[in-house]
Amino acid sequence: MARIRVIRDMPIRHDMVWEALADLGSHAEWMKDAESLEFTTEKRRGIGTAMRVATRVGPFRTMDVLEVTGWEEGESIDVVHRGLVTGTGTLAATRSNGSTRVSWAENLRFPWWLGGPVTAILAKPVLAAIWRGNLERLEESLNYR
Repeated sequence: MARIRVIRDMPIRHDMVWEALADLGSHAEWMKDAESLEFTTEKRRGIGTAMRVATRVGPFRTMDVLEVTGWEEGESIDVVHRGLVTGTGTLAATRSNGSTRVSWAENLRFPWWLGGPVTAILAKPVLAAIWRGNLERLEESLNYR
């Protein structure tokens, strides 16, 4: 299993950061690895929201199937991955001295035929770097609002 966590402190108001995180449909705009996002439920936020995300990491592409399993308004969003790669993830936003700390944590499992634990070890630094860049892009987009 790949356990990945990235954190970014953003000098941006918490409510602005939270609204960007809660706007699930906009995630493909700042997530480099998300090529497109399609909701598979009527819901667009909150527990039970489901979506398919076309994901690309280098030459590797997959359809990530996500469902929101936890939603603490203003605080965190929990998801479960049910596609080729399985696992859980949490995006959280906390107030921190007039800024906002965003934490992105994932526990991901890769299928045995893709190398399982070996792929998890190799993927961890790559995904962490991509997600750090994603949070940087999110912050940049919020600076222009």
